Amino acid sequence: MDAISCDIAILGGGLSGCLIALALADKRPDLDVRIIEAGETLGGNHVWSFFDSDVAAGHRWLVEPLICHRWQRYDIAFPAHARTLDAAYNSIESERLDAVVRAKLPAERIIRGSVAPAEAGARGRFELDTPNLPRPSPGRRLVLVDGRSITATHIIDALGPGDLSTLHLGWQKFVGLSVHVPSGHGLTRPIVMDASVEQIDGYRFVYCLPFDAETVFIEDTYYSDSPDLDVPAIRERIIAYAAAKGWLTNGGGREETGVLPVVMGGDFAAYWNSTGADTDKAGLRAGLFHATTGYSLPSAVRLAIAISSDPTLNTRAWAEAQWRRGGFYRMLDTMLFRAAAPDQRYRVLERFYRLSPGLIGRFYAGQSTLSDKLRILSGRPPVPIGRAIKAILGIS
Repeated sequence: MDAISCDIAILGGGLSGCLIALALADKRPDLDVRIIEAGETLGGNHVWSFFDSDVAAGHRWLVEPLICHRWQRYDIAFPAHARTLDAAYNSIESERLDAVVRAKLPAERIIRGSVAPAEAGARGRFELDTPNLPRPSPGRRLVLVDGRSITATHIIDALGPGDLSTLHLGWQKFVGLSVHVPSGHGLTRPIVMDASVEQIDGYRFVYCLPFDAETVFIEDTYYSDSPDLDVPAIRERIIAYAAAKGWLTNGGGREETGVLPVVMGGDFAAYWNSTGADTDKAGLRAGLFHATTGYSLPSAVRLAIAISSDPTLNTRAWAEAQWRRGGFYRMLDTMLFRAAAPDQRYRVLERFYRLSPGLIGRFYAGQSTLSDKLRILSGRPPVPIGRAIKAILGIS
């Protein structure tokens, strides 16, 4: 079987793994970087969206070639409040990510294959030439299912989430459907959050992205206590939503489903160790996602930029620092899921979206200031104060 040697092996060709590869290709072209991906295409089947404020100006070069759609404003709607915000919004489709990475990396550096299952059940078999090393070292080797081996100076594991049972979670789950409206849908900007819909299975809102004059991507999203996703039922709700808008369609296009963790607490060390203590990781594997939104793009960009400056970056220390900074968001998640009745959770977001656009942008970027945090917590709370205190203290 083939034996491959390289400087850096990235396990998993999802968003985070691909961003790392692109950043290294630009800043460290001297390094032989390989992506190992089981799927036929990189990035899977996804639409990733982000605000301009999610990505630092100095980091825009990394994501700019990936952007498929961009709007200067977006709308939100709640039962008692609707608003247009002046904040630029962008969307990336996985097909563009796949094309950009393949154009940037030589073909032999994208390896189609799966890492062999470990005896203990982890999602990869790593063999160290020198055992018990605290960090990956030269000569680290992994074996693929088909028997090929890869020896890399450095390995970054981006294979997806670890053991989520180590964390205290709610769930953000969704079904997205691209709908064709021959007569035109009339949207000129996204509806990032339409919570004027019936509240079902927790906090529910619908998200609409106008990809062109006749195509709108509609995503029906739930902040739910359960990760269970009834795709046929939600698909029917999407079609009903389109009909209520007067969007007569002749069928749907791409469909995306997802279940993202919303973190209230847990044992970060146990989460990290669940997929191996000593391997560097990225993306969901490293717990690098926004505790409230579940989105990973802002953290993925920051990590990719950092690795392009220091390819042997200790990503565990990086992820632990983000976990510590995320305490405020985990507290808010606890209030959302444990203090608010499921059908009243929308009130928390309805109040939040009355705040300043700058504060809202920093929140989504995971960069809330002390002043932001005080402002979010000030005033009359949208949940019963007694239940909020009990939720934070963990009192049932």
